Parts: sequence; C-alpha cells; structure tokens
Amino acid sequence: MTQFIIRRFLLLIPVLLGILFVTFALARLIPGDPCFAMLGERATADECYQFRQRFGLNDSILVQFGRYIVNVAQGNFGDSIQYHRPVMDYLVERLPMTLELATGAMLFSTFFGILLGLIAAVRHNSLVDLFTMVLANIGVSMPVFWLGLLLAYVFALLLKGTPFWLAPSGRVTAGVSLPSLVTVWNLTGQTGPKVLLVSFVSNSMILHSLIVGRFDVLLDALRHLILPCIAVGTIPLAIIARMTRSSMLDVLGLDYVRTARAKGLPEAGVVLRHALRNAMLPIVTIVGLSFGTLLAGAVLTETVFALPGMGTALVNAIIARDYPVVQAFTVAIAVMFVFVNLIVDLSYGFLDPRIRLD
Repeated sequence: MTQFIIRRFLLLIPVLLGILFVTFALARLIPGDPCFAMLGERATADECYQFRQRFGLNDSILVQFGRYIVNVAQGNFGDSIQYHRPVMDYLVERLPMTLELATGAMLFSTFFGILLGLIAAVRHNSLVDLFTMVLANIGVSMPVFWLGLLLAYVFALLLKGTPFWLAPSGRVTAGVSLPSLVTVWNLTGQTGPKVLLVSFVSNSMILHSLIVGRFDVLLDALRHLILPCIAVGTIPLAIIARMTRSSMLDVLGLDYVRTARAKGLPEAGVVLRHALRNAMLPIVTIVGLSFGTLLAGAVLTETVFALPGMGTALVNAIIARDYPVVQAFTVAIAVMFVFVNLIVDLSYGFLDPRIRLD
C-alpha cells in the first residue's frame, strides 16, 4: 500500500504539470485583451503597453510560462489583475464555500443514491423499482439552474411562514456575524501559512461557528446549504442510484448470496453484509467521478443561490481575462479532483481484499 501511494504521488507531478500547461494555454486562448477588459475599450496604446508591462504580458509565452511554473513551485500564484491582491488570499476566501457545497452535495447524493439503488434492486421489477428508476431518470434530466430556481420558488416563496421554509440565497441570515479568529488568536498584522489557514477557517461558516461555539450560527449555515446541496447533488444522486441498482442485481444473483440465504441468514444481513460490500467497487468509482460533476455544477448553483464560492469567482475572472485567478482556481479544482480519485483507488483494497495495490 505504501509503495502504491508513493507511486501515485510521483505520477501526480506530471499530471499537475500538464494541468498547469493546459490551464496556462487555455487562459491565453480566451478571445479578447485583458487590457481592454480592465481599462475599457477606450484605453490608448500607451496605457495598454504600461498595463501589459506591469503584469508581464509583454514577454513571450515561454517566458511567462517559465515564470509561472517557478512562482507556483514557491506557492505563489501571482496577483489578480482585476482585484490587485494576491491570488492565494482570494482563493483561500472562496475555497471554503465551494468545499462546503461539494461535500454536502456529495453526502446527500451518496446516501440517498445508494439507499434508492438498494431498494430498487431488492424490489426488482416491482412498482417501487419502476418508481425509483423514473425518479432517477428525471433527476438526470433536470438542469441544475432550473432545479435551483424551482427549489427556491417552492421552499422560499410557497412555503414561506411554515416550518419547511428555507433560505433562497446567502450563507447565513442577514445580520448574523462571528468574531474574527485573527483577533481572537492575536494574529493581526502577521503573514504566512498560519494566517492563510486561519483565513480559510474564518471563511468556512461551519468550521468557524464550531470553533467559537456558536451552534446557532452552525444550524443557520447548514439550513442555508440544504437547497444548494439538493440542486447540485440531484444529478449525481440519480447516477449513483442507477449504478447501485445495476451492481446489486449482478451480485444478488451470485452463488455465495444464494448460499447465505440457504443458511437462513436474515435478508437484511445478506443484502448489507454480503452483497453490498462486493457491489461497492463500481459505486465508489461513480462517487469519485461525480465529484467533478459537483464542481462543474457549483458554477451555476453558486450563481442561482448567490453563494461566494469558486464557481462564480472563476466565471468573473474569465470574463475579465484575469489570467492569474483563472489559472489558480482551475489548478485548485483539478488538484481536488485528483486527490478524490486517489482516495477512491485506496478504498478498493479495503472493499475487496483480493485487490493488492502493491
């Protein structure tokens, strides 16, 4: 297992280099000039020259890429052209929201997807199976932005004034605030990785409220995440449900399952202990791949529910031709996806001991 992990981390180096190169190239293939995007269409040639000189855009592509690789290796993604601030600080502010949304949506889609798939497989060819698969097909077919608007309309407008009312936008209720961790831990004026970590925690309403013991804010933040998580997690839920049903039907027909039933074991034990674990390999693979779907859907979901995450920031950066932000955020998303796939690979050995990763 150790050798496998080391190999995967070594293979991660060329993958990340490839991601850096593709991101760098695509960012510069976006139509338009960052000078005119930032200074306006009436910017003079001299103003554009000074602008490009300031941000190193007058250098050749190879020089820019080499400088970019050196800076990234030092943990420096440069300064934002649009906001005139370090990109790393901006990334740390936006990343917690997207992680909260993706994690909540993944938990929602995985739990209910496996549950519905199990029910459909156990009740194969019944009305329950038919109804479950119809719901799964509907879930795959619904666009994220349409479902988000529909959920906001139902739970924020139609159910207003009832216990089922849910907030249509924002991270917490207006007026709710938490004490600054920078002030609490006496870090004012300091810099470095520790301050970035504190900034990350401070911008995560869930972690921040847990640390300061404000459980009322925690519940409020979780309540605001319900609708976005449902909206972005519905498509992965439907895919996981269909895969669970298919995988379970294959396993339930095998000899060892019939033997377990012949021995008089309870049906729940046969399904959960014997069949489900052996059916989990394709399900875990789909769960890992669905993480990319969640990150892609976060762009629309964050826009619909007015959430300050990486998706909306990335779209704004693309429109403004803010190359450093586009590159940094794309690399961050790619790294998260790669590490999720690594966790999926490591889980294979746990789910099926016959798989020897070494």
